[in-house]
Amino acid sequence: MRNPTSNPDSASPMAVTPIPKLLRALGIPLICSLVIQACYNIVDSYFVSAMQDTAEVTGMGDYAMNALTLAFPIQMLIVALGVGTGVGVNALLARSMGQGDREKAGQVAGNGLFLGVCIYVLFLLFGIFGVRPYLFTQTSDPLVLELAGSYLTICCVYSFGQVLFTIYEKLLQATGHAVLSTIAQVSGAATNIILDPILIFGYFGAPELGVAGAAYATVIGQMVSFVLFMVFQYTCNREVPAGLRYFLPDGKIMGEILSVGCPAIIMQAVGSFLTYGVNVIFGTLSASAVTAYGVYYKIQQFAFFAAFGMNNAMIPVIAFNYGSGDKERVRAGIRWGMIDTLVIIGVCLVVLEGFSSQIVGIFALTQQTLTLCTRAVRIIALGYLFAGANIAYQGVFQALGRGVPSMVLCLVRQLLAALPLAWLFTLLPNPEVWCWAAFPVAEGIGLLVALVQRKRILPDVLT
Repeated sequence: MRNPTSNPDSASPMAVTPIPKLLRALGIPLICSLVIQACYNIVDSYFVSAMQDTAEVTGMGDYAMNALTLAFPIQMLIVALGVGTGVGVNALLARSMGQGDREKAGQVAGNGLFLGVCIYVLFLLFGIFGVRPYLFTQTSDPLVLELAGSYLTICCVYSFGQVLFTIYEKLLQATGHAVLSTIAQVSGAATNIILDPILIFGYFGAPELGVAGAAYATVIGQMVSFVLFMVFQYTCNREVPAGLRYFLPDGKIMGEILSVGCPAIIMQAVGSFLTYGVNVIFGTLSASAVTAYGVYYKIQQFAFFAAFGMNNAMIPVIAFNYGSGDKERVRAGIRWGMIDTLVIIGVCLVVLEGFSSQIVGIFALTQQTLTLCTRAVRIIALGYLFAGANIAYQGVFQALGRGVPSMVLCLVRQLLAALPLAWLFTLLPNPEVWCWAAFPVAEGIGLLVALVQRKRILPDVLT
């Protein structure tokens, strides 16, 4: 039963709006926002795959795509640290507001942004000193090293836009301003899409920068989103108090953010480690297999980011009502969040299975790479319903303050099961066929872990 005395903000939409309507009102803009975010990488890939051969180089598109694939794990790690910190901010902010503690809400927001600045400094240093050593662990091809080095250095040195807009995004999402979040995301993505061909191919008098142009287009788009998020936060988000005093680092507040955020950071970073590990493992097969996986992963993001959009809607809804003591609404949030996530991922499954050749065919790659990528899409997508359920359970555990079980689930499905299976399947006959099966099998193993965690956690929370 609901305890009305524990809910000081009973007029909040989080407390009174029917759960299915609330989840979709929050989730649809978030899904759009995250799908738009996926456009950053897919647009870069589309244009660089169309780079023309030179007198010295045949298959420049494949070389450029291989370079972006090798750089991608670090890009994912930047996102992981920003999003993971933002998840901690989001959950703690929603809980504080559910408890009516505005002062703490302001401290959470300010200290979250301080952590964002610290994250940027780390990647700035990596961009200056760490790019070349990192790339040498995946390839010795001088052309790929040159292309990937220029792209990744730019993305790291100017990563403050990516890191900080992610945290501002979570501040707006936690207070129900999902539409403003979408506006900022769309603006940044549109900037990236417009600038990509101009800077890559040198249109309208701009210098022809090639792969470096794709990087500049990306970071400029992220900066546009960052500026808009900042403007929206301080002009429209009245629910969270603002002031310079809230930016002063507070060890206790940062500790609370990281107690939820660190598992989320690890969960987000797992994708980075997975991609890096797959690059190394599939590199023993062929450069085409590495490039095919890189292209597939970016296509996959549209499906998984859509599922994570609903995940991100579930977290503040469940966390708010958990903080206010409304167990009935918590149960409804879990039930409807799972249903909506499975519907979304199911639609993506049908689209990818039905139109894999057409989707992969938009990239100007060699026939060998296109064949491998089409095969990857068709085989890996078979595990999408398992993946959707896993993503939903990760959000549920996070919202209930059970960050560690959520982290364990993520580690199992994306790392502890996927990488050993990927390596094992490369040892089988016809490895360029069997290697893709590692991923749906890993998602099935992950779901078994999720169900065990659910049985242990939910009765304790909801009774």
